[in-house]
Amino acid sequence: MMRKKLPIGIQTFAKIRGDDYYYVDKTPYALRLIESGSHYFLSRPRRFGKSLFLDTLAELFAGNEPLFRGLYCHDKWDWGKKHPVIRISFGGGRVQSRAELDQRTRWNLEQNRERLGITCPNVDDIAGCFANLIQAGEKRFDQRAVVLVDEYDKPILDNLTEPEVARAMREGLRNLYSVIKDQDAHIRFAFLTGVSKFSKVSIFSGLNNLRDITVSAEYSAICGYTEADVDTVFAPELEGLDRQAIRDWYNGYNWLGDSVYNPFDLLLLFQERVFRPYWFETGTPTFLIDVLTQRGCFTPELASLRADDELLNSFDVEGMTTEALLWQTGYLTFRSQRRIGARIEYTLGYPNLEVESALNDALVKALVGAPSAAGRAISRLYDVLHAGDLSGLRTHIDSLYAAIPHDWYRNNPIAQYEGYWASVFYSHIAALGLDLIAEDVTSQGRIDLTVKLPERIYLFEFKVVELEPEGKALAQLKARDYAAKYRMAGVPIHLVGIEFSRESRRVVGFDAEHLACQ
Repeated sequence: MMRKKLPIGIQTFAKIRGDDYYYVDKTPYALRLIESGSHYFLSRPRRFGKSLFLDTLAELFAGNEPLFRGLYCHDKWDWGKKHPVIRISFGGGRVQSRAELDQRTRWNLEQNRERLGITCPNVDDIAGCFANLIQAGEKRFDQRAVVLVDEYDKPILDNLTEPEVARAMREGLRNLYSVIKDQDAHIRFAFLTGVSKFSKVSIFSGLNNLRDITVSAEYSAICGYTEADVDTVFAPELEGLDRQAIRDWYNGYNWLGDSVYNPFDLLLLFQERVFRPYWFETGTPTFLIDVLTQRGCFTPELASLRADDELLNSFDVEGMTTEALLWQTGYLTFRSQRRIGARIEYTLGYPNLEVESALNDALVKALVGAPSAAGRAISRLYDVLHAGDLSGLRTHIDSLYAAIPHDWYRNNPIAQYEGYWASVFYSHIAALGLDLIAEDVTSQGRIDLTVKLPERIYLFEFKVVELEPEGKALAQLKARDYAAKYRMAGVPIHLVGIEFSRESRRVVGFDAEHLACQ
């Protein structure tokens, strides 16, 4: 198969189809949406292809038939109909006040008026001008309008650290989006996308005909690349790359249907031929890390969080749950769901190795208050784990906690909660990208942390001495025979009990026992 150009950062459908770029055909999803409804909302993390999908819809409704030759929809679409397509995007730049938001909105409307050849009698009236654009577009094209909104929530997200500004943004956007409801008779199709799912009541102001397809199983793969896409469309790029490593690093995002890869990650991997956290490096918000540390997030729990619909939808300027924040930004994804009576419960976890490793690397640097020291310690940790050097592990752990600045302890109440100590150690190990199982279930109970290397396995138990007697950590590992779960693995098993003191702010107990392979 011939290799093609990689569409890295390209969000323009015409550019991809007009040149020799790889393209994953998403038109089956477009037709399904159009045939089954008219007003939709989709939330996906950043850099997942939302803008490209919107652009595909725009070209489809504009009737640009040559761009779709060879694609699924080509012989299934009436190319004689050309709709007025109104496109609004808040993706570029940052607006920091209501006045700037209104200015950006007027500019969006002006761009559409010029493209469609429409005038507005009062350009200062945002809602009125938007309504006029929809109605005048219908008259000019003799077809109802199509409204496509990209990054609908960005003005709010960019200002979440300043709630007053964020609320002003929310009111300005509500003024704009309310027009979609009022002009329903003149709209053939509306599609709004963004990163977050803000409460419909707070931002869409009665837009109750908007179908949210964010967690609809049939649209789980509407953005992103599936396993089949990788093995077919991108087959020429796979040579020389470990296929399982590609899955481990970048697959796993799931919205209750087919799992997908982040397109940005995969395309950069094919270009650079090196496994790196490409998506994470493009802009993990400081705000996210600050929220997790300020709330005393117990980092081992992030690998397997439980949530329900109410928690996941609790996202607004006035408050957002930790679960909702991590899920909506793409750092956690659906692992499973189950119905308990009238309630649906979801299990959330890391989508892949990239997110688990990179997020915990950022977290441990924030938790210890000494980013450079935490970064240097990670490579040393791998050496002692790989060698099975339990004495070296004790020394390493002592030095890790000793590196935390005294002033950081004094000024950060997070260091006073029981889970802090285990969180630091867990995120320190998770940053390596090893095979970890937090709260590892056995027939006798749960192991706090299991670390699996090809050549050995570590079982860790953590205790805080102010809460439990000294020596309890290792004793629990042995008394409950946690090692039984892994005896058939044929590799040495190391039992490690670690005890922390909140008062002295250090490790006060380290007991380890080596079990030879059976």
